[in-house]
Amino acid sequence: MKLRTFLATATAAATLMALGLPAAQAQSNYKSEYRMSLVLGTAFPWGKGGEIWANKVKEKTQGRINIKLYPGVSLIQGDQTREFSALRQGVIDMAIGSTINWSPQVKQLNLFSLPFLMPDYAAIDALTQGPVGKSLFATLDKAGVVPLAWGENGYREISNSKHAIKTPADLKGLKIRVVGSPLFLDTFTALGANPTQMSWADAQPAMASGAVDGQENPLSIFTAAKLQNVSQKYLTLWGYIADPLVFVVNKEVWNSWTPADREAVRQAAIEAGQEQIALARKGVVEPDKPLLKQIEGLGVTVTQLTPAEREQFVQATRPVFNKWKGQIGADLVNQAEKSIAARKQ
Repeated sequence: MKLRTFLATATAAATLMALGLPAAQAQSNYKSEYRMSLVLGTAFPWGKGGEIWANKVKEKTQGRINIKLYPGVSLIQGDQTREFSALRQGVIDMAIGSTINWSPQVKQLNLFSLPFLMPDYAAIDALTQGPVGKSLFATLDKAGVVPLAWGENGYREISNSKHAIKTPADLKGLKIRVVGSPLFLDTFTALGANPTQMSWADAQPAMASGAVDGQENPLSIFTAAKLQNVSQKYLTLWGYIADPLVFVVNKEVWNSWTPADREAVRQAAIEAGQEQIALARKGVVEPDKPLLKQIEGLGVTVTQLTPAEREQFVQATRPVFNKWKGQIGADLVNQAEKSIAARKQ
């Protein structure tokens, strides 16, 4: 009896050694559930990307890593600008975060909010998939998180309840809801508007009541949030900035996983990011732009600027661009402009 017990113990020990003791120890420290923070839920491409990532991770790790989504940045009471700090502190395990929301903590991420830097989707890809993207990932890693892949919220187009916007003069005096970023305040002030910072949760009631006149967001958010129902009857496509998203994991959580599971999570993020970007661009990259037709069908006046009209906005915001270039890092901005100039269209 004792001999059988000894043999069984020896066999179990040999099996653990064959599997790799550190791996066995690491997996015993896995959480039953990991918390993923998202600003938007699965009705939006942003939240859908989180769902895709979570499902792929579960599949690729054979259920060892289970992720629960927390949309509306509910882990931090809806305060979008606190998300990055909470991620570093371990309040959040993983996130698909906005470069805009994280820019107060990581100043280099303001690059994507420089007005009129990226004229088209090829320009966004030239940044995120090139040397600029690698540089920003290194910066995020030094800041205390593990960046894995890029996603996309999309170009932020402007809408309002008063009139069509075709020139900077049309923005004069309009109260525009913006996110909590000093660069946004500078940009809209330069255009003669009255920028008002507030969370997205507060923005929709403010538009409905007329407390604010307009907002700027990707078209996917305009349609999913049904902004035409809160007096947003005029929409202008000006493509002034885009908002790439970043798939990240808290460093302690990352280090608690086996190398094989880390690689599975990374691959899942890359695949989910590609699918999420496709969802964010759906309806506007096709030649007939069906999403614009859908929005017009809701009774919204859609204005598409001519190159000459857009150039007026570029010139009006150039002082803001130049001011922030130094704060973001002239070398990084120069590399971005170089990458965009060399992009394949």
